[in-house]
Amino acid sequence: MSVTNDIFYAGVNDHQIDLFESQFPVPLGMAYNSYVIMDEKIAVVDTIEAKFTQEWLGSIKKILQGRKPDYLIVQHMEPDHSARIGAFKEEYPDAVVVATAQAFKMIGNYFRGLDLGDKKLTAGNETTLELGRHKLVFYTAPMVHWPEVMMTYDTTDKVLFSADAFGKFGANDVEDPEGWDCEARRYYFGIVGKFGAQVQAVLKKLGALEIRQIASLHGPVLSGDLSHYIGLYDTWSSYRPEKQGVTVAYTSVYGNTGKAARFLAEELENKGCKDVRLFDLSRDDVYEALEYAFMNEKLVLATTTYNNGIFPAMKKFIDLLTERGYKNRKLAIIENGSWGPMAAKVIRTSVEGLQNIEILDTITILSSMSSENEEQLRALAEKLSAE
Repeated sequence: MSVTNDIFYAGVNDHQIDLFESQFPVPLGMAYNSYVIMDEKIAVVDTIEAKFTQEWLGSIKKILQGRKPDYLIVQHMEPDHSARIGAFKEEYPDAVVVATAQAFKMIGNYFRGLDLGDKKLTAGNETTLELGRHKLVFYTAPMVHWPEVMMTYDTTDKVLFSADAFGKFGANDVEDPEGWDCEARRYYFGIVGKFGAQVQAVLKKLGALEIRQIASLHGPVLSGDLSHYIGLYDTWSSYRPEKQGVTVAYTSVYGNTGKAARFLAEELENKGCKDVRLFDLSRDDVYEALEYAFMNEKLVLATTTYNNGIFPAMKKFIDLLTERGYKNRKLAIIENGSWGPMAAKVIRTSVEGLQNIEILDTITILSSMSSENEEQLRALAEKLSAE
């Protein structure tokens, strides 16, 4: 597949994977992207996951048509992208590896005994590499989302090779019924979300470039109106909500807290709130719940008191939120306890260090919903849907 007349796709699609990084469900599979820039000198941009070695090397050879690559550009050292550096060097020993200084340290750690000798070129911010017609400029992107990351900009075809940024879950040969946004958002907040300040720094660094296509290491090559994708990355990394919707996340041992959460969700929908998402954190994908918590302006946490704290699935969810710097949102709490409700207190303590979190209301249920609780939930629905 060609990206431009001189740039070719050499990635692979993984349909056997069930959990990306052993934690993220990927029902549509996963893509590991690699690219080849053909010119007077040839550059291969990143390798792929280990189990696809032969498929990847075969694709490279097909693109090269008997020629040999001059450079291997290593933008990111996570093994789903760097695992075949050693195999590449065995196949093409004369190729020069281009990477940041931090990446070369990691190469030494991942590939014990691999001696690159003089076949390496250390890239810094705005270091350039001439291939002939194509001139590449490297932009360091530390902590987006590892410290060694760099991006590569082709000044000729105006293609930005963006490392993991602008990536998404899903194989490239499977049509995503929800388009790019949903799985890119889940990917961003699951993997990159903690590093919003660093993403903002990179967006500013790249802001003056004319970019016609974005070639990430996961997902499709983006083209057309790139302002949509860049705008979403700006929103996500600024921790601004996309919608005024409500995410209701709950855990329920015997069903009573779940009943209250569903009651609230129905009341919100009855009041015309269009963007309402309900998640059972014990059964639903917690990373999808995380995605919607960041997408919507308002979040309701409903959980039982458990061992004088909160139910484990809720604790994990709150930990994911706090790890990623959840802020600029409105929060409501529903707690349940049969004799000593403690969940609300624990939640408040857990989120007290987060920035600009407004707690709208706290509702306490004793074992099961009372008529008073129903009225409280109706009032909460009114408050949440007022805007």
